[in-house]
Amino acid sequence: MKNPILILLIALISVTGLAQNSRATHFNLENKVALQGYDPVAYFTQKKAVKGKKEIASTYEGVTYYFSSQANKTAFVKNPSNYEPQYGGWCAFAMGDYGEKVEVNPQTFKIVNGKLFLFYNAYFNNTLKSWNKDEANLNRKADANWEKIFNAN
Repeated sequence: MKNPILILLIALISVTGLAQNSRATHFNLENKVALQGYDPVAYFTQKKAVKGKKEIASTYEGVTYYFSSQANKTAFVKNPSNYEPQYGGWCAFAMGDYGEKVEVNPQTFKIVNGKLFLFYNAYFNNTLKSWNKDEANLNRKADANWEKIFNAN
């Protein structure tokens, strides 16, 4: 007879691995790196987008982040969910307005209630301006749309 604890442990490891891989597949990654290499902690501490260094990196649930300093990496590792971008790093406005994953300009961002939101900003189209006009409604819709996308698999 097979050991039920061993079977349960193997199943748990398999499910955890799948969840992590599935999670990463929903994120806006460039060469497996989030935020196009920008430091997620700097958005909060320096109030600006700061490029991270590949030598100072950390991976959280299959998503790699670069940091501009060891202190920022340490802060992230202690509580990664505090610094991760909303909607997997996709454009918050697009997620709220029509529920789609749209690329962002990592230098166009807003922090609302301790959460990092990123926006598309190119070709005379800065979606942060549109977001600001109807933030509460778009945020609510974006949360619902992201939930559908993220849980689709």
